[in-house]
Amino acid sequence: MADKTLTRMDLADAVHSQVGLSRNDSADLVESVLSHVSDSLVSGETVKISSFGTFSVREKAARVGRNPKTGEEVPIHPRRVLTFRPSHLMKDRVAAGNKR
Repeated sequence: MADKTLTRMDLADAVHSQVGLSRNDSADLVESVLSHVSDSLVSGETVKISSFGTFSVREKAARVGRNPKTGEEVPIHPRRVLTFRPSHLMKDRVAAGNKR
């Protein structure tokens, strides 16, 4: 596994170096994009990013779970969960990275 985590600042630096915006404008652009994606997901919309993947919100129904330690049944309340499905191109790129 990689020891490095990609951060917002890393994304802003990439925009700064590749697009040529100032550092502040690059950071504002990254924040704006992430905020728009987040707001869309909160409102229940699906977010598709070409050649990357699809983010969507799924409704999970209530069910009965079990505490593995005690075996006691516990109710699990209905909830919304975020899912990500990578595109075939992204899957292929990740798989190609494994062939070192």
